[in-house]
Amino acid sequence: MEACCYILYSKQTGKYYTGACHNNLSERIKKHNLHEYGSHRYTATTNDWELYLKLPAIDYPHAIRLERLIKSMKSSRYIENLKKYPELIQKIFNQTRN
Repeated sequence: MEACCYILYSKQTGKYYTGACHNNLSERIKKHNLHEYGSHRYTATTNDWELYLKLPAIDYPHAIRLERLIKSMKSSRYIENLKKYPELIQKIFNQTRN
């Protein structure tokens, strides 16, 4: 069991989705694409979600804190900068550690 925060990207919509996982990430992405979390969910708008970025976490609560911090930024540029500048990932990892 590996906890992580993940960011998905849809080419069709040009949007990102941030989530947290404590089980099999590839299965979770597959479920997003099959709309198994409900047709009213954000990820149900399309079925071409791909993993954009995976951020390791200490445990599931830490993954949730990472997810909330990223979502609070409300910025696709911030997400793109996380991928572009790995030191930002280390910074938010430490910031959300406790």
